[in-house]
Amino acid sequence: MTAPTKDALESRLHYPQGAALPEPGRALVVAPGVKWIRMTLPFALDHINLWLLRDQIDGVQGWTVVDCCIARDEAKVQWEQVFANELDGLPVLRVLVTHMHPDHIGLADWLCEKWQVMLWSSATDYNAARIASQSTTGFGGESAMVFFGTHGMTDPDDLEKIRQRAGYYRNLVPSVPRQYRRIMDGQLVRIGGRNWRCISGYGHAPEHIALYCADIQTLISGDMVLPRISTNVSVYDVEPEGDPLALFLESLDRYLPLPADTLVLPSHGKPFTGLHERIQQLKDHHRDRLAEVHEACQQAPCSAMDMIPVLFTRALDLHQTTFAMGEAVAHLHRLWFDGQLKRERCGDGIYRFSAT
Repeated sequence: MTAPTKDALESRLHYPQGAALPEPGRALVVAPGVKWIRMTLPFALDHINLWLLRDQIDGVQGWTVVDCCIARDEAKVQWEQVFANELDGLPVLRVLVTHMHPDHIGLADWLCEKWQVMLWSSATDYNAARIASQSTTGFGGESAMVFFGTHGMTDPDDLEKIRQRAGYYRNLVPSVPRQYRRIMDGQLVRIGGRNWRCISGYGHAPEHIALYCADIQTLISGDMVLPRISTNVSVYDVEPEGDPLALFLESLDRYLPLPADTLVLPSHGKPFTGLHERIQQLKDHHRDRLAEVHEACQQAPCSAMDMIPVLFTRALDLHQTTFAMGEAVAHLHRLWFDGQLKRERCGDGIYRFSAT
């Protein structure tokens, strides 16, 4: 049976804002006390959604910022326009990030310094960001080059380009605030007179934090639940034998107790309702991909590089290929940890997986 297209799957969701998108430097109100900002990114995934939450801390009226965009001058210009147009003359009171990826935490230090406020983050992602902004962990450099090589990337030019990407993360996140306030799973964060419950999620980032407000039935889902694309779930060189896909699929179940008509505010795409439908779509997607990977490994031993055309039908540039490699390893590892595949490091130094 032919799998439903992205358009067909998306048609099962509802977009309360229709086709409307925030203009650069402006915001759209999507829920009581919640404004939607959309900023451009210089990648294939060309935008990120950020959120302004009306707030009050210690009797001072203002705003909480959720997520920040990457550190680039164009984003700073858009933020300055937002400050002028959307804050009603009130200050930013805190900066909260869902996780440590550059498009979410890149400008956190700039925002915190500008407004003299505290960063709120999970401890795991805060420390991961601190380390990554000062080293090459997981995003490029010698270790990443070796990791991709052991999983079947053999083109010397591609490997050299990955080795030279040692500064990839810190170019997008040049600094992280030196202090932060920790948020944890189950914690209630009081924002604008309403409780927002922290929901931790794993597999996409070390300790991703989504926020749910029961009063207005709204979920800031970060990257854990996206309406059209599937969340990137990758193995990185810093944890070369990780099983992030198991963690991600288990994390999705944490959102099932939320009401069916919850308004979902994702980091990419448009605000939508249909949370339970989308969770099932994501589970079905990975179930089907795992079946395809298993079938390929039944035919012949396969490396992660061999899996890329199985998992991705479109042409990929090197930047996209590195993400695809991480995803391919994640799917192979899920089947390996589940006992459906066995792994062997062959004479050429490449890991290949075959059916048990």
